[in-house]
Amino acid sequence: MARPELWDVDEERWVALGPLVPGVERWTRYPGRKRHPDRLVFQSILFVLRAGVG
Repeated sequence: MARPELWDVDEERWVALGPLVPGVERWTRYPGRKRHPDRLVFQSILFVLRAGVG
C-alpha cells in the first residue's frame, strides 16, 4: 500500500475542515470562471508550504 503524501487531506480531516471554508455564491449575470474545488485548493496550499516552493 502506498504511503499517502503529507499534503493529501483524507475524508476524515476534510469533514472537520470543510465547514470552515466560506462558501461563495456565483453571480448569475457575470459568472466568470468556475471555482476550483475547495479541497483541491487546500491540498495545493499544503503542498506549497510543505515543499517550500516559491
